[in-house]
Parts: sequence; structure tokens; C-alpha cells
Amino acid sequence: MPRPSALLAVLAPTEMREFFPGPSLDQLRALAPEFRLIDPTGLSTDDLARELAAFNPEVLVACWKTPPLPATLPPRLRYVCYIAGSLKRLLTREHFQGELLVTNWGGSISRTVAEAALYHILACLRQASHWAVAMHQPGVAAWKAYPTNARSLFCRRVGIHGFGPVARELVALLRPWNCPVTVFAPDVTADLARAHHVERAPSLDALFAENEIVVELAPLIPATTGIVTEKLLRLIRPGGVFVNVGRGAVVDEAALLRVAQEGNISVGLDVYTTEPLPADSGFRALPSVSLTPHTAGPTIDRYPDAGAFALKNLRAYAEDRPLDAVVTPEIFDHSS
Repeated sequence: MPRPSALLAVLAPTEMREFFPGPSLDQLRALAPEFRLIDPTGLSTDDLARELAAFNPEVLVACWKTPPLPATLPPRLRYVCYIAGSLKRLLTREHFQGELLVTNWGGSISRTVAEAALYHILACLRQASHWAVAMHQPGVAAWKAYPTNARSLFCRRVGIHGFGPVARELVALLRPWNCPVTVFAPDVTADLARAHHVERAPSLDALFAENEIVVELAPLIPATTGIVTEKLLRLIRPGGVFVNVGRGAVVDEAALLRVAQEGNISVGLDVYTTEPLPADSGFRALPSVSLTPHTAGPTIDRYPDAGAFALKNLRAYAEDRPLDAVVTPEIFDHSS
């Protein structure tokens, strides 16, 4: 069986434990006769350049802690297997000028991000943030008034901005609630919409105006930066929900805070323009806002999903078979 001659894994100890637990590390080592594992802690791009030049790998396995790659890559390098998602901090557009093959974690963690979106939807509808604080105050007998303001997800109209792997997983998760789903994304064809049993919104304005729940999942690229404006947010009907588990800067965050402070809609956020979310952020003071610290995915127990996906791609490369989640220059350009 053909296989890569040399594989260099630049992974921190925590990344090794989380993505390749148990026998997975042995499986990674067995992929190439020449194998080397480097801890990137404290490693600069220049340091990495020297390591790459000395080892001259055919395959590089990288993750969050791997420093940005040098402009000049070793002559034998053919494949960069990135275990995580966004490649913008690891590679530049110029790295794609040759025949370099690049993959990332693709849809392997999409279901956990979709699950987080569902969590925020339910938390907003059921006023979870309010009750989590109110009912944990010692000596305060917080209780419901009648009627309550809690709402159900059943049969609610849901709009999704963006239709990548996470959005498609979310559509599947919503099916038991019988939610009509509308999507808006430039690449959603009529055939794709039919295949996933969703409707296409004619415009972003229509998506926000015609749905009770709007989930933000568009990629962060120049064309989408700040695209969710105050005008759009005010199109959501009173009692509605806005959830963002995609990218913070897609939304005009100052406008979102103004709208959230009025209390007419509930908001669920996992991502922010500035991360970590500043201690004095106005969002922290609002009981109508559900907040999580960019933990949508993968969860600690699902990191091995991405490791298994990487191993599957590495084996496919070794056997000269097609790879999944190949990042082309065009995909790179339109990715967050």
C-alpha cells in the first residue's frame, strides 16, 4: 500500500490527548515510516520553518497551536491535514499557488455546533438565563407569574442565514419540532433546498421579517462583515429570537446590544466581535440574553470525532483515494 514517506505532526500535548485518544496516536504514527511529533508550545514561524526544512515531510498534521506556516514550504510537502476548522491563521492564499493539498475538519463537528444553536433557541424561548439567576439567589423565593412568558419551539418558523454543514445539521435537529425552515445563502439552489426540505428566502430582509427565530451561521468574509444591521434586527417580531453561533463580526454588535436592551426579542450568543467577551459588556447584564463563551463546538467529548475524520483523510491520502473537506483556493477565500 502506498503511503506518505514522512509525516510531521505539530500538535500540543493537549491537542494530542483531545483529538487522538487511546489507540488513535498509534494509528497516526503507523501512517508513515518516518514520523515525528513536535510540541509547538513557544514555537515561532521561523522555528517551524527550520523544523520543516530539517525533516522535509510529505504530510503535515497541524492544529490550533501550530504557528503560521512559512512562506517557503519544504519541497516534499504535499498535504496539510488541519485537524481544526479555520485555516486563515495557518496558511495564506499564496500557499495554494502550487499543488499543495489541504483539508480541515469539514463537517465532523457540525452537529455539536448545531446542537449549541438549538440550546440557545430553547434557552431563549424558555427564559433560561433569567431563571438560572433568579432561582439561585439565596433567600429569594423567585417563582413564575401567571401567565408565564415561556414559549415553545414547536411549529415556530425558523430562518437560517447561511447554509453550510452546521446549518444543514440544525435543520435535521429541528425536525421533531415541526418547524418550517427558511434559509438565505447565495449558494442555495432550488434543488439543494428541496433536498433538505427548506424554503429559500428571497432576501435577507425577508428572512428576518418572516421568521420568529433567526439563526446566524454565515461565514465571516469581507462581504458579510457587519451585514446583520440594526435595520435587520428590528425586523424580528416582538417575542422573537436571534441566535449567533457562527461568527461575531457578521453582526453589528452595538446595534444588537441596543435592540437586546429594549427587551422585545431574546438573544443567544456564543460568538462575539471581541473575544473573550469584555467584563463590562452590556450583554452580561441582560436576563433576556443567553451567553456561552465560544463553546459551540466541538465539545470536549467530541474532539475525537475530528481526530477520526483526520485519520480517515490521512488513510485516504495514503491509498491515493479522494479526500473529504478539501480546501480549495476558492473555499479558502470564502471561509472565515
